[in-house]
Amino acid sequence: MNQEQESRGLPPSLDLRQEVAEGLFYTHLRLSQSTNKTLESSAFLYGLIELLSERGLISIEELDERKKVVAERLVAQLKENGIGVILQDEEEDKYSFQKEAKIDCENRVHYCHATCCRLKFALSKQDIFEGVIKWDLGKPYLIAQDKDGFCTHFERSTCRCTVREHRPVPCRGYDCSKDKRIWLDFENKIVNPNIHRADWPQCEVAAHAEGNGDGKL
Repeated sequence: MNQEQESRGLPPSLDLRQEVAEGLFYTHLRLSQSTNKTLESSAFLYGLIELLSERGLISIEELDERKKVVAERLVAQLKENGIGVILQDEEEDKYSFQKEAKIDCENRVHYCHATCCRLKFALSKQDIFEGVIKWDLGKPYLIAQDKDGFCTHFERSTCRCTVREHRPVPCRGYDCSKDKRIWLDFENKIVNPNIHRADWPQCEVAAHAEGNGDGKL
C-alpha cells in the first residue's frame, strides 16, 4: 500500500476483486481500442452506402458529415447493448475537484429518497485503479448498481453514501436542482412522481422521446 492510499484510508491490501479488476482493465482497454477502430470503419462504410443509395454521387464533405451522424448512432447502439468500454471523457482528480454541487441533501432526501443514486455513469481511471468504487463487471466501467437500481455503495437505512470520501467526480459535481427527472419544482420540494417507478429513469427517456417524436433525450 502506498502513502497516498494510506493517507486516504484505503484498504490495506487488494482483495481478489481488485486484482481481477486490474487484470481486466488492460484487456478492456485493448478491446476498447479495437472497438473504436471498428466503429470508425463501420461509420465510413454505412455513411458511404447511404449516400450512394440516396443520391448516386458522393463528395468528401458529405461523406464526412454522414460519417459523424452514423457514428453517433452506432455509439448509442453500442452503449445500449453493453458493448465496448465506457470511461469518463475528461479525467479530473476527484480529490482536488473544485466544482462540487451545493445541494442541501439532508433537507431533501426524505422527499427524493436519494434518487440520484440510481443514475448510471462511467468511472474514471482514478476510480478503477484506486479500487474502492465498484464497477459493473458486465458493463465496464459503469458504476455498479444493485438489483433495485441503487448504487451498490448506497446505504438504504440512512440514505447515505458509504464511500463518500472517495466518491467519483460525477457524484461530486451533479446538480439535481435543474433535473426535471427528479424535481418538478426544486425550490418548493416537489418531486417528479416517476421517481417511485421501478423503471426510472428509463421511463423519463421514453416519455421525452414520445413527446418530441425524435427518440432523443
